[in-house]
Amino acid sequence: MGVWIYLARFFAGAFLANGIPHYVSGTLGRPFPSPFASPPGKGDSSPIVNVLWGAANVAIGYLLVYHVGYFEMSHTRELLATGAGGLLTSLQLARHFGTVQQGKPAHT
Repeated sequence: MGVWIYLARFFAGAFLANGIPHYVSGTLGRPFPSPFASPPGKGDSSPIVNVLWGAANVAIGYLLVYHVGYFEMSHTRELLATGAGGLLTSLQLARHFGTVQQGKPAHT
């Protein structure tokens, strides 16, 4: 297996992790920063935009896991690459969105 399969799994984890906050915020009816806001990644997008953006991220993550190479849960290194992509992306998102949300009033 080439290195490209591990890159695909890493980015699958990143897309899956990025989809979660957008999809959940949108489903809860809360505005949330997205790349489509003004300014991108800092301004809030509507809940509908966030549900669609979250679903698109999950779809891309799914495609990278199940349609690039052959995926099996017993492939430990592939699972670790997917988990690393998800964890590192989640840490970066926590830092970014934490900074963005500091200046905004709390949701009620």
